[in-house]
Amino acid sequence: MPKQVDHRERRETIARALWRVVEQRGIAHASVREVAQEAGISHGAVQHYFATREEMLVFAMDFASEQTSRRVTEGVRELGDPPHPRDVLRVMLAEMLPLHPDARATSRMSAAYVLEALHDANIHTRARDGLAQGRDLVERIVRQAITDGHIGSDRDPATETNLLLALTGLTPLIELNVIEPHEALTAVDQHLDRLFTDKG
Repeated sequence: MPKQVDHRERRETIARALWRVVEQRGIAHASVREVAQEAGISHGAVQHYFATREEMLVFAMDFASEQTSRRVTEGVRELGDPPHPRDVLRVMLAEMLPLHPDARATSRMSAAYVLEALHDANIHTRARDGLAQGRDLVERIVRQAITDGHIGSDRDPATETNLLLALTGLTPLIELNVIEPHEALTAVDQHLDRLFTDKG
């Protein structure tokens, strides 16, 4: 049992090192050698845990998704019981945007992963499945909100889901200092206010 814990911890250490390489230098520098150097371990040690660069990237992205889900869960837990769907969606959208260091690291990792997916069939399948799963979750929340009368019955749940997720497109505007983080949140809030017929 202790060996399994150490194994997971070491893999997470390597994943976080990969995040830092991607965040600071870009995906082109995310080689096993550079990640090993960033993690402060040997090249061979990284290869012990990840036989290929692809394996390392996949685990790092899965771990990033886990951390985002954990932050969303913690944020939703702080809401009322039961939480209002508008507030749940706000927490989810806020954690998808690079509004704080942890979210920025996972956001940049996600962007790099998408670029890799365009040229790697295996990564493409995993990335697509992950995005589809996340989208399905948002659509379920929207559909339930329509059923419960929080969103107008004339709204199409699929379209509204796509429009909500389109707000994550504010990411490059934040990253390149075109807009400030608070302006992105204002856009999120105003969109949610227009979507929901009540605020809870």
